[in-house]
Amino acid sequence: MHATPPPAAAVTDADLIVGDHHLRVRTIMSSAPGADGRPTLVFLHDSLGCISAWRDFPEQLAATLRCHALIYDRRGYGQSAPFPAAARQPDYLEAEAHALERLLATTLDGRTNRHAVLFGHSDGGSIALLAAALYPHRVCAIVTEGAHVFVEEVTLSGIRAAQELLHTTDLRERLWRHHGERTDGVTSAWIDVWLSPEFRAWNMERFLPRITCPALILQGADDEYGTAAQVQAIVTGIGVHAEGQLIPGARHTPHRDAMVDVANRVQAFLSCRVRS
Repeated sequence: MHATPPPAAAVTDADLIVGDHHLRVRTIMSSAPGADGRPTLVFLHDSLGCISAWRDFPEQLAATLRCHALIYDRRGYGQSAPFPAAARQPDYLEAEAHALERLLATTLDGRTNRHAVLFGHSDGGSIALLAAALYPHRVCAIVTEGAHVFVEEVTLSGIRAAQELLHTTDLRERLWRHHGERTDGVTSAWIDVWLSPEFRAWNMERFLPRITCPALILQGADDEYGTAAQVQAIVTGIGVHAEGQLIPGARHTPHRDAMVDVANRVQAFLSCRVRS
């Protein structure tokens, strides 16, 4: 993996109007030969994340894969428009998959290669799975980290622990650096929905057989928010197109705990499955 992104890569942040609101979008335009003909790498953040929370991983991975990349703050996160007034519903991940398709239509339709490789972390991984199932014409491969397709008690326990940390540590202040005045809305959108009785029966396994693109399903071996049963269910549901891997020494954020390892696994997986 490159120590730094190529100097000639152009990184641009802008507010993009998608429907009736704006999303903050970062584009990374690679100077590597043939980049225009390769799929765009699209990053989907976790339930407390945003563009800045990724740190420099997107630039590093885009440099390794010699492709363009796109990162965005979902509505309500980072510097995108605030959450809509209506309360978040248990099917919010499916709604985010529809929102992603609108974003891809806006950003990719003018490019030589209109396909995306989705890299999704946690909630972003679940959204990547849904987008691949619902919009196969947009997605040529997916990589997920710590994706969930059903609710586990370990997940709820981890959320309760995070809820306590918001009151007893500097977690809220650290999140404020990324989300500012939206911080409490971001944490509430995650905690309140996942801990609600209505969400306990949530399950998206029915979508998995519709995924026909290559899928690399990663999870930290020490993930505090999910067990290997998530990986097994996803790989079984997708079938021959999917490969599951546990990352030794990593918890819920493998791209931070084992960045080089994750990048190498992604490069090896995509190199023989995704063509320019």
